[in-house]
Amino acid sequence: MSSTQALFSASLISPDVAGSLPDGFTIRSLERSDYTKGFFECLQVLTWIGDVSEADFIERYDEMAEAKGTYYFAVIEYDGRIVGTGALVVEKKFIHQRGKCGHIEEISIAKEHQGKGLGLKMIKALDSVAVNLGCYKNILNCGPRNEPFYVKCGYDNSGIEMSHYFESGRDEYHRG
Repeated sequence: MSSTQALFSASLISPDVAGSLPDGFTIRSLERSDYTKGFFECLQVLTWIGDVSEADFIERYDEMAEAKGTYYFAVIEYDGRIVGTGALVVEKKFIHQRGKCGHIEEISIAKEHQGKGLGLKMIKALDSVAVNLGCYKNILNCGPRNEPFYVKCGYDNSGIEMSHYFESGRDEYHRG
């Protein structure tokens, strides 16, 4: 596989969203070569990562690429570095006329770039990918402190998140 292979086609991201980023910022699909561009440093703003080698990254990337039609991981790049991340995971359902539901995951913006509207742009980009794939809705889970941000992005509180963890003895930061 090529080291710059994109996880999904750029045509799935709305040109309006892509064109609305501040000067110097681009939004695109995650690429197989993004390990060295600060991808994990950006994700660490969100949560604990663990010790992930470049080989581990490539192995997971390849698994996502092989699961056609499921994983749409986007990044925002600035000056050759990943400064924003977000993922759309598409669930194929039997209900809603065998519809597709998008799950928004891993929204993270590097601390030095927060407050520039990049999180909102990432959500809008992932929403556009979902629409272009035929999803009937996107859903996400968040904590109470992040709810106002997602409301600003057009999301409504539509229920309660429930979890059943299979890891034991981890504090909130280290739990998935």
